[in-house]
Amino acid sequence: MKQFILFSLLLPVLITGKALAQKTEVLYLSGTDKDHTAQWDFFCTKGRNSGKWTKIAVPSNWELQGFGNYSYGRDRQLSDEQGLYKNRFRVPSSFNNKRIFIVFEGSMTDTEVKINGKFAGPVHQGAFYRFKYDITSLLKYRSVNLLEVSVSKQSLNESVNEAERQADYWIFGGIYRPVYLEAVPNEYIDHIAVDAQAEGKISIDLYLNENSGDKIAEAQIQSLDGKPVGKPFSIGITAGKNHGILYGYLSNPFLWSPEFPNLYQVQVSLKEGSVVRHQIVQRFGFRTVEVKQNDGIYVNGVKIMFRGVCRHSFWPESGRTTSKGLSIIDVNLMKDMNINAVRMSHYPPDQHFLDVCDSLGLFVLDELAGWQAYYDTETGKKLVKEMVIRDVNHPCIILWDNGNEGGFNPELRDEYVRYDPQKRKVIEPWSTLSGMNTRHYIPYNYGLNTFFNGRDIFFPTELLHGLFDGGHGAGLEDYWHLMISKPLSAGGFLWVFADEGIVRRDMGDSIDTKGNLAPDGIVGPYREKEGSFYTIREIWSPIQFEKRIITAEFDGKLKIENRFLYTGLDQCKFTCNLVRYSDTMPAKEARRLINQIQSPTVAPEEKGLLDLNLPENWREFDAIYVTATDPFGRLINRWSWNITSPRIMAGRAVRSGVGTVTALETDDSVVLSSVDLAVTFSKATGLITEVVKGGTVIPFNNGPVFVGINPVFRELKHYASGNNYVIEVVYGNRPQCHVKWTMHPGGWLQLDYDYKPSGQSDLFGITFSFSEDQVKGASLMANGPYHVWKNRMKGTCFGVFDKEYNNTVTGESWDYPEFKGYYSNFYSVQISTTGLPFTIVVATEDLFLHLFTPQKPKHAAGSVTPAFPEGDISVLHGISPIGTKFLSTDMMGPQSQKNIYTANRNTEPLKGTLYFKFGE
Repeated sequence: MKQFILFSLLLPVLITGKALAQKTEVLYLSGTDKDHTAQWDFFCTKGRNSGKWTKIAVPSNWELQGFGNYSYGRDRQLSDEQGLYKNRFRVPSSFNNKRIFIVFEGSMTDTEVKINGKFAGPVHQGAFYRFKYDITSLLKYRSVNLLEVSVSKQSLNESVNEAERQADYWIFGGIYRPVYLEAVPNEYIDHIAVDAQAEGKISIDLYLNENSGDKIAEAQIQSLDGKPVGKPFSIGITAGKNHGILYGYLSNPFLWSPEFPNLYQVQVSLKEGSVVRHQIVQRFGFRTVEVKQNDGIYVNGVKIMFRGVCRHSFWPESGRTTSKGLSIIDVNLMKDMNINAVRMSHYPPDQHFLDVCDSLGLFVLDELAGWQAYYDTETGKKLVKEMVIRDVNHPCIILWDNGNEGGFNPELRDEYVRYDPQKRKVIEPWSTLSGMNTRHYIPYNYGLNTFFNGRDIFFPTELLHGLFDGGHGAGLEDYWHLMISKPLSAGGFLWVFADEGIVRRDMGDSIDTKGNLAPDGIVGPYREKEGSFYTIREIWSPIQFEKRIITAEFDGKLKIENRFLYTGLDQCKFTCNLVRYSDTMPAKEARRLINQIQSPTVAPEEKGLLDLNLPENWREFDAIYVTATDPFGRLINRWSWNITSPRIMAGRAVRSGVGTVTALETDDSVVLSSVDLAVTFSKATGLITEVVKGGTVIPFNNGPVFVGINPVFRELKHYASGNNYVIEVVYGNRPQCHVKWTMHPGGWLQLDYDYKPSGQSDLFGITFSFSEDQVKGASLMANGPYHVWKNRMKGTCFGVFDKEYNNTVTGESWDYPEFKGYYSNFYSVQISTTGLPFTIVVATEDLFLHLFTPQKPKHAAGSVTPAFPEGDISVLHGISPIGTKFLSTDMMGPQSQKNIYTANRNTEPLKGTLYFKFGE
């Protein structure tokens, strides 16, 4: 990752590089990003702090600075205030005798610019695009200049409003990206467009503003530190011509890809004789993109799969005003999820975001704005030109998006190639174009002779629409397995990267996600990681292991698959850890052995073996952990395998104590006691009604209640069994259920149960009540630290997790990981309370813990509020799946369906053995 410098802008800053006449010089009039701003005079016409001249930070969205009114794009009435800006500046003497432009990187929306009282040019319409005016003749070179900018939040062009403003995201106003002056020679290189192919061929389309005499254009490829690479190449351009194409060749270039984002730069010089009139430097990468009909998308000759996500440019405290630092954070978070592609929904991003995608490595789909409507043709042509000219040289961009979800103007399709010598294909997200089907939010069994079963290359540009804790990781594994089994699949893009929650300055600086419209992210507004973050990382890991159970006969070798596109596994690093846990409750890590292992030689799309090189005493440990990192040291994933079963682990932890066990029967109950523990069972229901330890009531009761079935209670039996005492709960014949309690001397309480459910249900198991208001936290031995759903099992590792109590509602509050919910591979838990602790140890494999029920979101919608047991603490054989904003679980894959258990003569009952300890 290249280092960069951010600098504070109390006064305009002049960037000259070397002070040479042929270099483009830049003078910032604003700040450079959300963290480095400049103060301008400001007047807001409506809403908060309106009707008076004051100051505002530039760049910014004025709503986040306390002005105007907030609008979400789906509001019936959108706010329409204007912002008037004034800024005074001086032109440096080095700008004399040059052509000077004022450049706006982005302004929302209609922008009118005056210099010293005179219009700089026509009003610019379109919020997400770089535009500039030649203001050479309007400037004063020896005194102060006045810049006046009028910005209208709503456009006078209704097609701009429909394409950009009536959309499913927050609508802001203001000069939200930097403003600066550019000084160039009178004859200069206006822009270049680079086409650098994987075989080493490079062509550079060169555009001049004008050309009064014969010129030579010369190009030199360089490393990023400016050292020449290969020989220079040049072309003569005769007087009167302002376009030429330079052709060159570099033998065996380092290629750009998301896995190896190799970059070069090219220095292009415009010469007149031996004098350099103008010179620019442009970053680029060698890579070839091919879309092969009825086959796939190829980059550098390799067929690719998008492991993608959609992204808005957004930060809670600054709206659409971002920074390169934030771009680096976001791209790193995406790559940490093993994502290799990002879609610029629903507008082109900041330039620095594309720079970071180039340097860190992500495929990019760059998108013309147009949520579900499109620009008129005249306006659209101007904005396509502005977008493509700005972004054309980024190797990360491999496709152009002509709007979104019906916001497609077909008359613009041929405009992209006019400015792109690479001739990258154009798609229309959710439609079929150029032999690519990008349908959104498809059900798992979608379509006849289309999509999974069609002839077009297919990749949904929006997949598994997240909402609160639904979607994203939930259901992804089924979809991904289906995709990789289909030769025409090119992957897909999850919706969306981050919850778009803004800081409401008018609501006590609270976070507003507009009900259920904007909490769609894998991460929170401040990039807090939800559980799906880790699920996606594991499912999309380019390293995959076989699913297996570790037995005593394990030979230390795991079958491994390489799903990288360009990377061999011998270029990665693997570490194996063996961990032994304590026999005490709560469990702690007692011993760890770190074992470096040899990376296997497995090529992309091949399979092999990973030898863990286990020591002879490996069976003394409880779990195996394998960690993999990529060639740059980035974590790919961490996996765990249990060595010790719950039964053996429980045998180490549960020991009979001293003392005797007694039973006391009354008219309505039976009380089992040992030492200072007394547990009361109801003779009318067979359920525990009270637990008292040393005179303190532990609020554990009302169980076990069976979940998913409804047996009829018949009677409660009790009797001594050696030093123990037994209570049996007898139920009617159908459904078949058995419950047996055994109290051991010292107070361990054992529960053995079995049941035969029939049909299908969201849940199967047993549940108890426990007073949540006394809970402080829990020490959990299970897969964690995040909770799971039936269709989101991956992304966790086995271990001991000390969890503080929280009442997080995913997507409404962001204290992660959540405390409540389902946990898989459950071994034990000790719940700490304001009173005495309470412990459960299991001796049965493949059980789930239900640790209280998460509160439902206030604005719940779709299928994102799954079923939970009526009790508070449950031990389950089957748990519920969760849906997405637009798909119910029955429309998703096999993992998203209900639990099915049909009792017949060949069906074994579901069984469980649990141990309970009350107090220390």
